[in-house]
Amino acid sequence: MILIADSGSTKTDWSVDNGPVIHTMGINPFHQSAENIRQILCNELLPQLPEKILLDEIHFYGAGCTPEKSVIVKEALEVLFPQASIHVKSDLLGAAHALCGKTKGIACILGTGSNSCYYDGEQIVQNVSPLGYILGDEGSGAVLGKRLVGDCLKNQLPQDICNAFLETFGLTPSTIIEKVYRQPQANRFLASLTPFLSAHREVPQIHELLVSSFTDFFHRNVMQYPYQDTPVHFVGSIAWHFKEEVKEAAQLLGIHTGKFIQSPIGELLKYHQN
Repeated sequence: MILIADSGSTKTDWSVDNGPVIHTMGINPFHQSAENIRQILCNELLPQLPEKILLDEIHFYGAGCTPEKSVIVKEALEVLFPQASIHVKSDLLGAAHALCGKTKGIACILGTGSNSCYYDGEQIVQNVSPLGYILGDEGSGAVLGKRLVGDCLKNQLPQDICNAFLETFGLTPSTIIEKVYRQPQANRFLASLTPFLSAHREVPQIHELLVSSFTDFFHRNVMQYPYQDTPVHFVGSIAWHFKEEVKEAAQLLGIHTGKFIQSPIGELLKYHQN
């Protein structure tokens, strides 16, 4: 039996063969120790798996799973599943496998964070570093939320929209500053604000915020790859929910978009079963 995991900063999707998708907290070895990860596995994953399950392979694709950090996740999994062959790779390679299979393409992640790569059908051959939501992560949920907050607090949006935003989330300028600068995981907080953008996407200023954010993503990332003759595919909640704005930005730049999938877990299962 094969267990597949796709993990972002916010949540992890798991599936055994073609079974139902199981959800746990996000796992990122840049921010969590092996013990923290083991606790998530014990408290959230194991209770949802069939009793006495015997796994042959585990393929874990996760944010922060660089070659140096992936050993942290692997050690936590080995404790619980000693009989399984365990493979820990980056979420970006998972996106490439899910979106491109064994053909070349440009694979993009637009979720809480963002990332992209040029994939030759077997491996990632070019990757512009995303740099995180402070220095980069253009087009991500965290950066969209950051721009929404900044535009509200700097009076760049209509007053009724600013008021509705603060009321929707029960926020004040002081609580926003507290959550962004003094509390942990500000990226998750900022990304959690994006449903407001979806609900008010017809407002001209919000439409401009969305399209310009995705234009920045293309300019600063995708257009450094050989995009002229290569389809550009997308995975992630932001890509899925703002598909039309992503396509609009791409069209403005002469970029050909391909697949849009919300979660790669199903395609990853097919990839490994084949």
